[in-house]
Amino acid sequence: MANRSLPETPADSSPIREWPEDERPREKLVNNGAPSLSDAELLAILLGTGSGRRTAVDLARELLREYGTLRTLSALTVADFKQRKFKGIGAVKGTVLAAAFELARRVQRSAGAGSMTVRSPEDVAAVCGPEMRDLKQEEFRVLCLSSSNRITRQRTVTKGLLNSSLTHAREVFREAILENAASVILVHNHPSGNMEPSREDIQITRQLSEAGRIIGIPVHDHIIIAGDSYTSLMERGLM
Repeated sequence: MANRSLPETPADSSPIREWPEDERPREKLVNNGAPSLSDAELLAILLGTGSGRRTAVDLARELLREYGTLRTLSALTVADFKQRKFKGIGAVKGTVLAAAFELARRVQRSAGAGSMTVRSPEDVAAVCGPEMRDLKQEEFRVLCLSSSNRITRQRTVTKGLLNSSLTHAREVFREAILENAASVILVHNHPSGNMEPSREDIQITRQLSEAGRIIGIPVHDHIIIAGDSYTSLMERGLM
């Protein structure tokens, strides 16, 4: 995502309140609408204040230069901001940014899950991708489906490296049984961005598929979320 251009801050780094009204981010948003603002100006509104002689817009520009894109910036947690000790961005500003980006992910996730009916692997990726694509460790989730393939529940089973010794059938199917699910779909992410299923991924999928057949709750698919892409083990013939 390219950063939208923004006129340079006045040379004397004067406070934003002293800028011409049509250059102040808040006033521009009110008068011209949010789409008229650059990425830095929108971030500046969230940051609220600057630090020292740097305005909130200066801080926003520095963040974008440091992390390159809003996508990269959105993956940071409050702990990341505190640990990296980015000058001028403390726990309070970090909390505001983390909350704003999480809201954006939830909006995107709710848009993808509008009907909550799964017709293809793409539907699963639309529901789970916005939240899982930027996770820094692997998460293994189970989607419970009704007889009409509506998602009735989503549950995280394990966090960390996917491992057959940690991913037990009883954990995977417990929620499905309680939910009276007709079937399930397995989903996990690859933080590396590599879409290829590992040998362990395939082994776990086949073990859980067999368990599902035995208890009468079939596993329809196993989706791997890798950045903006995904892989369906069912489509790949690996189940």
